[in-house]
Amino acid sequence: MNKHMTEGLTSKIVIGMFAGILLGTIFQWMLPKDGDLIIPLYLFDFSVRGFFVDGIFEIGGKIFVSSLKMLVVPLVFVSLVCGTCSLNDTSKLGRIGGRAVGLYLLSTAIAITLAIIAATLVMPGEGVNMTAEVTYGAKEAPSLTQVIINMFPTNPFNAFVEGNMLQVIVFSLLFGLAVALAGPAGERVAKVFEDFNEVIMRLVVILMNLAPYGVFCLMTTLFTELEFSKIISLLKYFLLVLAVLMIHAFGTFPIMLKGFTRLSPITFLKKMRTTALFAFSTASSNATIPSTLNTVTKKLGANNSIASFTVPLGATINMDGTAIMQGVATVFIAQVFNVDLTITDFIMVIVTATLASVGTAGVPGVGLIMLAMVLAQVGLPVEGIGLIIGVDRLLDMVRTAVNVTGDSMTTLIIAKFEGQLDEKTFNATDDDTSDEIDFHHMKE
Repeated sequence: MNKHMTEGLTSKIVIGMFAGILLGTIFQWMLPKDGDLIIPLYLFDFSVRGFFVDGIFEIGGKIFVSSLKMLVVPLVFVSLVCGTCSLNDTSKLGRIGGRAVGLYLLSTAIAITLAIIAATLVMPGEGVNMTAEVTYGAKEAPSLTQVIINMFPTNPFNAFVEGNMLQVIVFSLLFGLAVALAGPAGERVAKVFEDFNEVIMRLVVILMNLAPYGVFCLMTTLFTELEFSKIISLLKYFLLVLAVLMIHAFGTFPIMLKGFTRLSPITFLKKMRTTALFAFSTASSNATIPSTLNTVTKKLGANNSIASFTVPLGATINMDGTAIMQGVATVFIAQVFNVDLTITDFIMVIVTATLASVGTAGVPGVGLIMLAMVLAQVGLPVEGIGLIIGVDRLLDMVRTAVNVTGDSMTTLIIAKFEGQLDEKTFNATDDDTSDEIDFHHMKE
């Protein structure tokens, strides 16, 4: 596929994103706050908000996100079964899992440590005199024991229905392992799953081609409702979170990738652009799994036997961007309420946020739930979350892009360790890669 066609999807997504931002901003200027613009016509009164914002664009955006989420469970299940039963040495599974969890927890701990240091130095909450307008109920942080127990489903079909990704991953791995050990019967089942995998990947391509329109609808709806006045009032906090996210994405990840694999961080970041845009527009790591899998296997050269395990796992437990928000927000709220945090409190924040990330799903807004756990652990008022809710939606989009970039980086490191990385594919120019999926490559 030529370079023009290769870059077509990314360019269309960018165009759709900025067009949506522009149109949403125009609608916000046109529409009165919490109101509507009614245009009287001959037979009826035409509602601008009802027809466009709450109608066409909201429907289009929600259908797009729902369609992506629709694919997640079948994609993860089929891809993991195919990847697991293709492993020549099934004992490698435990080693891959251990390395993946270790790297994910390491990068998350680094992320929240950077955030706490930055917030302590910059002091974004100094001089902020605000009262929380929104209360937020704290949820108790799950213990490590409970997290491990909850990974194993009592009913796998119920896990599929509820989208419990940790349970889906565990069942898929066990099923794939059984297929690999079942002899001739397992070989026949494996071929069926390979055909299923090919069909699902074709469906992924179809939905990706619709992404620019979905992104346009999502951005239009978001920027129609976005309260810019709250962003301005919390500008110091907003910019600090954004800055630490950028430092982690363009500093920590490239250093880890270069240090562990000697691969080019520039090539990695360049090829991640389409997936990062997907993540930014959907604000959901789970919804971005199809695009992430496509990128790490087709563009970055990781074998599907590795990527099919590490990518869904990362979307579930790797929350680097969310950890950064929690670190800055915790210090910010403590400063607003004039609470001095000790070194012990900071360590508790790092440990709690890192472990809590294992038990939370990669869906929009989950960072606020995790933040409530963290604040409760160090004795800060959970109501303080009300101070940042107004600006969290836009930051949620950015940190999701950081999360999926971390998932992909970890996948490449593990694939390199296991000898399952095609460096020719990684180093190939855009002329030699595309946004479409090479099914033969995915089945290797």
